[in-house]
Amino acid sequence: MGYRKTLLAVAAFVLAVGGATGATAAVPSPTPGELRAYDIATTYVSGVSSGGYLADQLHVAHSAVFQGAGIFSAGAYDCAQGSLSTALYACMDTFMPRGTPAQLEQRTRERAAAGRVDPVSNLSGDRVWLYHGGSDRTIDRPVNDDLATYHRDFGANVAYETSSMAGHAWVSPLGQVPCTSTASPYVNNCGDDPQLRMLTHLFGTAPHPATTAALDGTLIRFDQNLYAPGGGAATAGMGRDGFAYIPGACATGTGEPCRLMVALHGCRQTYGQIGDSFMRQAHLNEYADTNRMIVLYPQATTSPDNPRGCWNWWGYGGDTRYAEKGGRQISAILAMVRRLGAPGARS
Repeated sequence: MGYRKTLLAVAAFVLAVGGATGATAAVPSPTPGELRAYDIATTYVSGVSSGGYLADQLHVAHSAVFQGAGIFSAGAYDCAQGSLSTALYACMDTFMPRGTPAQLEQRTRERAAAGRVDPVSNLSGDRVWLYHGGSDRTIDRPVNDDLATYHRDFGANVAYETSSMAGHAWVSPLGQVPCTSTASPYVNNCGDDPQLRMLTHLFGTAPHPATTAALDGTLIRFDQNLYAPGGGAATAGMGRDGFAYIPGACATGTGEPCRLMVALHGCRQTYGQIGDSFMRQAHLNEYADTNRMIVLYPQATTSPDNPRGCWNWWGYGGDTRYAEKGGRQISAILAMVRRLGAPGARS
């Protein structure tokens, strides 16, 4: 994920994130099962790189469902405009001109008017947390700046962190990759806790401290074919298996409602490529246990036109609606979110 932009890097689309030294968290062994409904009050989405792009697409397309987004290293909504070369050379590197935030905002308004994404008025006041590391050579800083501008222009409450020297990665105190590196499994450790700041911003209040004890929840391994549109998960560029971490407090169905966080890996971070490293090191399960938060970990997969297992943010597989409600991956993930009991509209 470090060698950016050769025509080969394109087809692969690096959008990964880190691992090298630091404390390691446990994660329960996957338990085969099915998703079911829980008492969920609020829903958020987070992601890194290609997962960051898809997180933004989910938030924009279904802003009546998602109350906010946390994104490590990505650009503005539909920056690629259905073109791999634009994605690679304008929305990762900046060799080619890209759509301005104002142009992308206008495209979003037009899609909202046609019902292809939710009303843009929903984005006003939403909490959006963004992160870009100073050693990130995969997504150029101006591209990430556009994402901040896009959401600010729609009236979102944006927190944008740019002081870290992180490489291109999800950054976590459990990461095993040195801060400034860009290397597998692409979860970096910069000696701090970005998840604390991300969740504080998204929740609007500081979360309870992450547990340092053994996790008390269950990691469910479920069949994503049940949620993908016609043709199944592979047709959508997704793997057969997805995962959901269900804290004990949410599984009982008693007490306060739970939150739901959709967490989207980057390229070369699928379960088939790095096992449970992303789920184990993302530092979300530890907050899930103490904050009544279910974490959904959908999984992309590799294919001839997506050899690195990236999420679809440039239209691979012939999915021309990849950034809209009708997009295959967006439809599949939303079906999972609905199955888990997330509200379909804001109160």
